[in-house]
Amino acid sequence: MSASDNDTVATSEATSDALLTPAGGSGDPALPDADPASSDAVVEPVDVEDESDDEDGGDGLLVREGDVAGDYLERLLDILDVDGDIDLDVEGDRASVAVVGGQLKTLIGPDGATLEALQELTRLAVAQSTGVRSRLMLDIGGFRAKRRADLTSLASAAAERVAESGAPERLSPMNPFERKVVHDVIAAAAGVRSESEGEEPNRRVVVLPDR
Repeated sequence: MSASDNDTVATSEATSDALLTPAGGSGDPALPDADPASSDAVVEPVDVEDESDDEDGGDGLLVREGDVAGDYLERLLDILDVDGDIDLDVEGDRASVAVVGGQLKTLIGPDGATLEALQELTRLAVAQSTGVRSRLMLDIGGFRAKRRADLTSLASAAAERVAESGAPERLSPMNPFERKVVHDVIAAAAGVRSESEGEEPNRRVVVLPDR
């Protein structure tokens, strides 16, 4: 086992310990129960492209979501003994939380897998506190920001090819965040449209000519 693998295992074990530790004072957000029966729901992200916008999208609620998420993540970082600053924001109709710092790779994981799981855990903690399903977006170490830029370029190039050739193009499987980025880019491009096909974890975007 490599040193990187050891770090990942240690982080996973520490994260599990953190989630099993009860919240401290009354000001701490309640942590999600570590119930094995619900583990699948925790680690599988909700498909944001299919989510409705009928929930309370008021700025007050979104700010509260960010505050709860910030407290939750700060406590988690302390338990894991990981240095990181937490930036809170509201982007459109969802709260946005970013963890920035130096050594955050183990919190991102391969292809962002650990980040996705932490986002779902954070959403559960927020929903447990507010009573409202959360669509909060979590970024760690700028991973999502860089991935968004890469996907924007990829989707733009695919849109140009499909518009010129008239032939559909199937992209590689992506997670819900990545598909949403691609759908947004395609929606803004002329002469093309997009749809998703397949089941998780192999669900992908198909770019089609708009004819």
